[in-house]
Amino acid sequence: MIITSSPLRISLGGGGTDLQSYYKNHSGFLIAAAIDKYVYITLHRTFDQIVILKYSKMERIKTIKDIQHPIMREALRLSGIKDPHLEITSMADIPAGTGLGSSGSFTTALLKALHTFQNNLIHPKELAEQACHIEIDILKEPIGKQDQYIAAYGGITYFRFLPNHEVEAWPLNIESETLYNLEDNLLLFFTGYSRSASEVLKEQTIKSQENDREMISNLHFIKDLGLENKEALESGDLRKFAELMNVHWDYKKKRSKQMSNEKIDSWYKLARENGALGGKLVGAGAGGFLMFYTEDRVCLRRAMHKAGLEEMRFRFDFEGTKLLTKS
Repeated sequence: MIITSSPLRISLGGGGTDLQSYYKNHSGFLIAAAIDKYVYITLHRTFDQIVILKYSKMERIKTIKDIQHPIMREALRLSGIKDPHLEITSMADIPAGTGLGSSGSFTTALLKALHTFQNNLIHPKELAEQACHIEIDILKEPIGKQDQYIAAYGGITYFRFLPNHEVEAWPLNIESETLYNLEDNLLLFFTGYSRSASEVLKEQTIKSQENDREMISNLHFIKDLGLENKEALESGDLRKFAELMNVHWDYKKKRSKQMSNEKIDSWYKLARENGALGGKLVGAGAGGFLMFYTEDRVCLRRAMHKAGLEEMRFRFDFEGTKLLTKS
């Protein structure tokens, strides 16, 4: 029995510049943080000559080519496993489509389990590269690379996405006091909406590929904000970081009419009136979690709870995708 886990994530700056349609010409930059909510994969060898897959559906097939789940099929192909005596199950702390990068976490956890099954050691960078190759190159999803990379690395990490497709990663140089305050004062509230990141990001991808002046200018600005976020966090200026969150959200909404809706805008306004110094929607947009930075947690929690939003409390994860057990 092999069990692996991979953390979900929140974006702290520069989100959207990790898409190939942007970084291949301009380079991308963003900061992301892994959190202690996970996707889990269990894998074990079965007696019967059959592949059993359990996720939101269940598949029982004789050969890998017949697998319906695209990521599972391509991960097994990439890993070179031809043994049909396998049972793979996936579970998650948070459902998919909520803006926390679950697809990237799923793919890295699955690849980690498959490599462990074959007694292969794999570096986080290679794990992330393989996950990106499956989702972006093979399955042609119009998504970015941050989810796979932050899931593989963990921590609070900043990434540069280079035109030659290389990705550079460094841990954020953040003081312990700042880290604890950031962790305590960042609050996540579920909007009740789930969505496909691919659908939301398709418009950005098309406009970037067409070199749409307004879209490219918006992403340039978002990248610069990401660099300002890095400076604010490393200098311990969390109020400045909160202000930048608001600016980021304003510019993010300009990228697509799908980014927000009346309900989300009203909740955002309510939070700002009840102690939130800054905030934004996490992920591609249109649903998932609203994230706020506040120095008055009691007031903000009371207001959001009264509005019907459920809070998800979290801590940062500093281990990334890992093997939990092998027996």
